Amino acid sequence: MADIPREIRVIDGARRLDVHWADGTVSRLPAATLRAESRSADSVRAAVEALPPALPGDLAIRDVRAIGAYAVNLVFSDGHDRGIFPWPYLRTLGARADARL
Repeated sequence: MADIPREIRVIDGARRLDVHWADGTVSRLPAATLRAESRSADSVRAAVEALPPALPGDLAIRDVRAIGAYAVNLVFSDGHDRGIFPWPYLRTLGARADARL
């Protein structure tokens, strides 16, 4: 199935998450993008209120935690650790990042 990663790597000084999908596609996701697109309650509320996220310039990914077989929880250097990123959502974020290139 294409929406299941084969491998997840934190690279570039922990500033990027590379997700290698079963179909051979690689999603290259900057830590700042992932932090800004987190679906945690605080992040969703900020988006609804049109408040841009205040992200430190040196934001990094500190940990990647498996959530069952369907998602990961990312821990960021600013202490944020409440967002869950299901595989389909990571795939969507990867496609958006590719479209911006």
